[in-house]
Amino acid sequence: MFTSTFLVKAQENDPNGPNGNGLFGLFLDEPDETWTTKIDEFDYIILSAGHWFFRPLMYYEKGTLTGCRFCQLPNVTDYTMAYGYRKAFHTAFKAILERESFKGVVYLRTFAPSHFEGGEWNKGGNCLRQKPYKSSEISLQGVDLDLYMAQLGEFKVAQKLGRQRGLGFRLMDMTQPILMRPDGHPSRYGHWPNENVTLYNDCVHWCLPGPIDTWNDFLLEMIKSEGVRAKEDMVLHSKERKLKS
Repeated sequence: MFTSTFLVKAQENDPNGPNGNGLFGLFLDEPDETWTTKIDEFDYIILSAGHWFFRPLMYYEKGTLTGCRFCQLPNVTDYTMAYGYRKAFHTAFKAILERESFKGVVYLRTFAPSHFEGGEWNKGGNCLRQKPYKSSEISLQGVDLDLYMAQLGEFKVAQKLGRQRGLGFRLMDMTQPILMRPDGHPSRYGHWPNENVTLYNDCVHWCLPGPIDTWNDFLLEMIKSEGVRAKEDMVLHSKERKLKS
């Protein structure tokens, strides 16, 4: 597993930033080579990225500062979060497609929404629900919807280009299922009982065991289906060769 927080080349410009949460520089058109240069022999790649894009970010393209997200700096264009998010996935998919030796399958695990209620993460927000939502109680909207649609847009483009190379791009769409699970976060219990610490309520990360165990179930079923798909392709190609002969 590779840790690539933003999928693209990144640097920490200021450890404090405008809100004490750091300020990062993202080179939106340059892939993070810590992972892109090592995937040639991989059978499967699972791409995911999300909540780090909520932090203050500086956006660079062709080595030049083009804008930012919540950097609060004068004369710097403030873009939406989805702008940098879409660009990062575009660059990540492009890097995979350009690796001529890579012959594997790419899975995109879609964005996992947080579940803060009563305030934002740093303003008293919490997640105290003890059971899942009903389908009529919540819908994907706002920034969560924007990020999800940005992922889907770039995925569809990569999937189409991948077919031309014989590469499989699969969508592991966990956004809607995980949206229904506000009961799966650590909340204020994200530390040992005997620890005397003050923490923000955690409504972003997930308890283990918990709802995200379903991600493994989905992934295993999708990998199993690759075997079936491969057998079907072999049969089809065999029939095509016989017809040509």
